[in-house]
Amino acid sequence: MSTSIPELNFTPIDAFHSIVDEARASFNAQKTKPIEFRLVQLRKLYWGLKDNEAAIYEALKRDLGKSTFEAYVTEIGWCENDILFVCKNLQKWAKDEAAPDMLLTNKLLSPRIRKDPLGCVLIIGTYNFPFQLTIGPLIGAIAAGNTAIIKPSENAPACAALMQQIIATSLDPSCYTCVQGAIPETTALLDKKWDKIFYTGSANVGKIISRKAAETLTPVTLELGGRNPAIVTRNADIRLAARRLMWGKIVNSGQVCISQNYILVDREVLSSFVEELAVALKEYYPNGAKASPDYGRIVNERQWKRLKKMIDETRGKILMGGMMDEGEKFMEPTVIQVDNVADSLIAEESFGPIIALFPVNDLDQAIRIANEVHSTPLGAYPFGTRKETDRVLRELRSGGASVNDAFYHGSIPTLAFGGVGDSGQGAYRGKASFDCFTHRRSVTTTPGWMESLLNVRYPPYEGKLAKFRKMADLSPDFDREGQVKFNLITYVLSLGAGSALGGVARYAVVLIMAIAARQYLERRSKL
Repeated sequence: MSTSIPELNFTPIDAFHSIVDEARASFNAQKTKPIEFRLVQLRKLYWGLKDNEAAIYEALKRDLGKSTFEAYVTEIGWCENDILFVCKNLQKWAKDEAAPDMLLTNKLLSPRIRKDPLGCVLIIGTYNFPFQLTIGPLIGAIAAGNTAIIKPSENAPACAALMQQIIATSLDPSCYTCVQGAIPETTALLDKKWDKIFYTGSANVGKIISRKAAETLTPVTLELGGRNPAIVTRNADIRLAARRLMWGKIVNSGQVCISQNYILVDREVLSSFVEELAVALKEYYPNGAKASPDYGRIVNERQWKRLKKMIDETRGKILMGGMMDEGEKFMEPTVIQVDNVADSLIAEESFGPIIALFPVNDLDQAIRIANEVHSTPLGAYPFGTRKETDRVLRELRSGGASVNDAFYHGSIPTLAFGGVGDSGQGAYRGKASFDCFTHRRSVTTTPGWMESLLNVRYPPYEGKLAKFRKMADLSPDFDREGQVKFNLITYVLSLGAGSALGGVARYAVVLIMAIAARQYLERRSKL
């Protein structure tokens, strides 16, 4: 395994034109459409990652201080397993689907859904999980048959440079290219015409990308962030809530877009919750977070200073932690109690190891505050009884949610992941990654022998409307008050299923049960 990590060099902007043109020409030449070509590229990418694992570990350590465990679970193993999962299922996903809900007459035209690649796509990655959040979308783009240009985050320079090397040596360079740069290079890329743009990062940059994409009506998938609430009711398991939410803020030193941004805690259990947070932190890092090989670092000085400023400017009270070391870009997990929703720790996304606690009187107040702070966060994390957590899911919107846990939904590689509202649009991971870069094209084939049946659509229309309505009109099963009509005959004939299909299914079950009963009685009679 190689441990060599090249230097990061920005791609000359003048080179973008030829790079993008080559990728588009390859797509137009149908090069990426055969399933076998896609599978070969994915397999080569797998081995490109596998053969460079040692270097990836080193790059992640250099950029983010990631432990070996976190590097494998959230980056290396994640991407490798994703490739294997996609390879196993790609043939099935790419097949045409029979269109659902077709009338018998329409079925004669073989209506189906064809899975077509979108074309030449741009993937802009981010720094907190540089491999997972850049290679992950690329896997979906390759699987769907697109060509792709990827631009990793320059804020994780070692990972970006290594990623470029792996892609250059593993994939067909006429179809897949990694380019490097910062704001000027990204701006130049956005000036190009794309068939889709996939972006992971901040909401502010997401707005810029959306505006630019709108100029050419380019579809976008935006994976952004949010001021994600966790809610701990007085009926929650306080120990479990503390352990799980503390974990949610120490993974990657809290640089996780779906971790909770603040915790709304019932006043009745606040003190015990804080005690359990201290117990959990001591258990996770017996010798302190700074001395632990399992705790990472803030990605760069600019982000470290931003987090320090948030802590310096908060009017809240530090209950735990607060130790910092600018030289190491270290920031200890820090618990701060705040009492005003306007406090920066609530109003802004911290994206770091800051655990803001906001005491509330009851669940009503918690839900009201969560909706006021951010009505469409990326995640929501309710802890409490089934009745309480169901209410939170019902009355709070979010891109995803984990009940009685910290972002577990976001740690399942095959579960669709995405935001809602201003926390993002579109979803990916698992099959959703294939769907993200696929156009579901509706197709019909009209046989020549149907011409006499289609005669009703041709002018002149005199006398044809009644015939057409007789074939096409449906009858409502509800009255003018919106109430469903009860039809005794339909109810009896469908065995209470309410539809012909449901009735057939129930008759089948009854028939099977009757046959089984008859066989049982026949056996008994022979005894």
